[in-house]
Amino acid sequence: MEELTLTTPALLFSAISLIMLAYTNRFLAYSAVIRNLHDIYLEKQDTSLLRQIKNLKLRLNLTRWMQIFGISSLLFCVLTMFLIYINYHQIAAWVFGAALILLIMSLTLLIKEIQISSQALQHHIADIEEHLKNK
Repeated sequence: MEELTLTTPALLFSAISLIMLAYTNRFLAYSAVIRNLHDIYLEKQDTSLLRQIKNLKLRLNLTRWMQIFGISSLLFCVLTMFLIYINYHQIAAWVFGAALILLIMSLTLLIKEIQISSQALQHHIADIEEHLKNK
């Protein structure tokens, strides 16, 4: 195995930063939708909104864990760089491996969240199509 240099974990900084920005945007979008649905539910007491809120709660939790794993990955990359700096190369290699695993976990949760989002949108499309057929 080649020895890690400071540039190897540093390469992930920009990628993880962009991923975290995307996760934060998702989180903010879900928060806005949930607040909106909450207000609508208080006005109308429509039980169909509860299903949407439950779905959004799951997606929000997944996004939170995606952020936690992504931030942990970034933290481990910084720790890797510090360990390389103080010449603990073997430990640095293991910590960097853990950073990669955390990033993989974050991205895996992203795939799951995208699938749930797509299913929710498919339900809305089916509702619209059913409404159009009944006209």
